[in-house]
Amino acid sequence: MAIKTESFAINGEQLLKKIKDLIEEGNIRKITITDKGGKEMMSLPLTVGVVGALFLPVLAAVGALAALVAECTITVEREVEDKV
Repeated sequence: MAIKTESFAINGEQLLKKIKDLIEEGNIRKITITDKGGKEMMSLPLTVGVVGALFLPVLAAVGALAALVAECTITVEREVEDKV
């Protein structure tokens, strides 16, 4: 497996919805949220098999962060299949 990184620039209102959508995709290894100045605000390592109620505290923290930021960037590390 290889790791692919991609980034999304979004506003605070969209942050929680985007995080929920990314978690539902299931191939996410890590999510990092940075402010518009590039300072890391939160890093969420996501392990395979962690689902449901275990994400509720994480989502609560992301929701609180979303209320504080106007703009941020989400950087996502995904597992991708190696092409042979």
